[in-house]
Amino acid sequence: MSAVPEGYTVCRYCRMPHPPAGPSCPSCGAALDIRQVVTRSGWIEQPPIKDLARIQFGQSRVQIEGKYVPVADFTLMGPEWIYFAHHALLWTEPGIQLGNTSLSGGWNRMLSGLPLIMVEARGPGRVALSGDRPGELIALPLMPGRTMWTREHRFLTATGNVTYTWQPTGVWYDTGSGDDRETHYPLGQFGDLFSAQQSPGLLLLHSPGNTFLRDLAPGETILVQPGALLYRDVSVQMHLHLEYPRGAGAVSWRSSFSQRNVWLRLIGPGRVAVSSVFHHTSAERITRNSGATVQRW
Repeated sequence: MSAVPEGYTVCRYCRMPHPPAGPSCPSCGAALDIRQVVTRSGWIEQPPIKDLARIQFGQSRVQIEGKYVPVADFTLMGPEWIYFAHHALLWTEPGIQLGNTSLSGGWNRMLSGLPLIMVEARGPGRVALSGDRPGELIALPLMPGRTMWTREHRFLTATGNVTYTWQPTGVWYDTGSGDDRETHYPLGQFGDLFSAQQSPGLLLLHSPGNTFLRDLAPGETILVQPGALLYRDVSVQMHLHLEYPRGAGAVSWRSSFSQRNVWLRLIGPGRVAVSSVFHHTSAERITRNSGATVQRW
């Protein structure tokens, strides 16, 4: 981020500079008139975007409406346009031009269950999107040259100047053997990468629970539930961490697989965000896995 202009302040959540006036950050919609909440363990609670808060991008803006199942109500002007999955479209004015835009890596994206084609919307006019389930909308303003990794199925929409690609997460484990072998991807098989190019962009994610942020120092590590990771800076590295109970008597630590823990180890530097809603991992015995650290307790 460049130097902060005189008289401006920096948002505690998106780190973008803005004038001090106003109840919310014009770049990410975060409430500015509340006290920052930091847990004893160092996590920062991301406050939900308040009802009717507005976020500006270029000549256009998006207003976040509702609390339980929030809606992103866009007013598109000038050259700005957005893209999104077709099922996120809630309503549109007749003046909005809707079309198709292709994703990269289409075959692998189809295998992972994501749409091959995204819908693009161009103004002038208004169009609204919804994640269609309870949760929070998280706005991530992206400055030119910045890339953000996000968990698959959390994407809602992005401005047209934000490029998209994907990469395998490389985090997996097998249960069973032979014909009964099954591969599990606790983080999802693929992760989404969004990058801003020559101009600032905006990325909106849907978080199914409360969102918490943490800045990791170089070499600092944290263990999180794999299904909880929402997004991370690409500078943050990750791999599996497996914990097993120590065996007692005739019961070995490997046979006590039902008590083992599967973690995701995150290594700084960089920011990470987790959601309080996550999918639990399988309790079956792990027979093979991607690179991992192991601990017995």
